[in-house]
Amino acid sequence: MAPTATKENESTPQPQSKPHVGTPTRRPLLAHLNADTTWLLSLPIPSSEPTSIHLYYHVLIDPWLRGGQSDVARFFSQQWHATPSACQSIEDVESIIRSIEAVAAEDPPGLVDGELLSPKQDPHAPNKNGNYIDAVVVSHEFTDHMHKDTLMEIPPQVPIFASTKAADIIRGWKRFDTVLEIPRFEGDWRKSSISPLPEWLGISRVAYAGADMLYYHSAVMIAFSSGGVEGEAVIYTPHGISPDDVAPVAAAEPKLRTLALLHGLQDIQLGAQLNMGAHNGLKVQRLLRARYWIGTHDEVKTGGGIVSWFLNRKMFSLPEAIEREKVEREADGRGSMKGTEFDSLADLRFREVENGQLVILE
Repeated sequence: MAPTATKENESTPQPQSKPHVGTPTRRPLLAHLNADTTWLLSLPIPSSEPTSIHLYYHVLIDPWLRGGQSDVARFFSQQWHATPSACQSIEDVESIIRSIEAVAAEDPPGLVDGELLSPKQDPHAPNKNGNYIDAVVVSHEFTDHMHKDTLMEIPPQVPIFASTKAADIIRGWKRFDTVLEIPRFEGDWRKSSISPLPEWLGISRVAYAGADMLYYHSAVMIAFSSGGVEGEAVIYTPHGISPDDVAPVAAAEPKLRTLALLHGLQDIQLGAQLNMGAHNGLKVQRLLRARYWIGTHDEVKTGGGIVSWFLNRKMFSLPEAIEREKVEREADGRGSMKGTEFDSLADLRFREVENGQLVILE
């Protein structure tokens, strides 16, 4: 599998060839494993963990690699990936992890921004003892996020962190030893570092206090620290989230730097609002000031069913979202955006990561 090209706005710095990511400058890695919303987040293990036999802690997010997905019933909604996933199986994901570990251990490290190693590229990569995947995050119970056939390939020893309803469903499969409900973020990321997570890593759900069981417009926050109490966070919100609901992240104590915001560009409605799109993402990014804003859950999948007759999908580019924002600001008396931090794409730091790409989150 050849690496694919990166689509970025003109102001985004171009990736440098073979950046050094070994200790002490090792940085998180984010790999897009399909064209939709399956990600592998690899976090550098702090040097204070001398017993670790590998360099990264690997979190698999919303795995759906191949086959179809259906919610309620096939006649109601059924979909398939329009583009084959970069990884077709959990075995492929494990092979990617082995290659990441091997290449990161080189001197100098051989990781290249914008590239994803082929699952079959490095047969000599050393195995980790135990599981290759350290944890799995399932953000919603809908089967494009909680895809049973894919999840059932994962070894039962791997802990699953899931939303309330998804956790209940997954426990019913009686496969996994540990299935935990993702706790709500309440201001201190360290409180979400629940066993079996290491103490430098926490997984929590960002949602308003009255959120229903679906937590539809919410976010999963993966927070971590290489030392001390202040940390960094990856905010994953495949359907979007209200800016008001992420305000606690911006005001967190100890402080959190939002390293990456994963928020899609498509505005999708089915009577009610489903995916909140680029215009909402612009507002969230203004609040969080993430180092990277990365699109997710924007694949236009193939399929059908009753849902497809009523689905209203609009794709807004970032320039269109900015123009809409300018009109709104002038209409409600906030004045022009000219001269503000978000006047141009240069300050949005948006990056599109293609199916089959790895990004080094500097």
